[in-house]
Amino acid sequence: MTWNKPLLYLFIVVCAFNSYAQDSKDLAAQQLDRWHQAAAEADFETYFDLMASPGVFVGTDATEHWELEAFKSFSKPYFDQGKAWSFTPLERHMYLTTDGATAFFDELLETHMGICRGSGVLTNEKGSWKVAHYVLSIAVPNEQVDVLKKLTKERNSELISNLKKQN
Repeated sequence: MTWNKPLLYLFIVVCAFNSYAQDSKDLAAQQLDRWHQAAAEADFETYFDLMASPGVFVGTDATEHWELEAFKSFSKPYFDQGKAWSFTPLERHMYLTTDGATAFFDELLETHMGICRGSGVLTNEKGSWKVAHYVLSIAVPNEQVDVLKKLTKERNSELISNLKKQN
């Protein structure tokens, strides 16, 4: 079999790009693992060094939407006590934008709350992946949603009313 040169060059470029993309995904996933590990070890400096500025953390409570400095203030007492939180990835899907500068992901996590889902965005800043946006949610089995709705009905009604007044 003989290859024509343009097709051979295209094949090499595609292979190289796929390898680069996989390496970038792996590096992004490793940084996300380091971020989770820093929380588990209550390493405040490393945890927040692995976040982009500006960065956002959205927690499981409807009132938990923190920009970076507010999240640091909220988190500091937990880290100072030597016990922040421990999220162990069980499954992760990582995707890169075509320019390779941004990764977005979703993951299932083992936590003290049971299975949670984390999703977010990492940005590549000077060759280092940083968490720019992270959303944590508790995974509720579909067959348990009615029970959850009953448990949260009163509080959700108050929040909805307050949020509508703000808009």
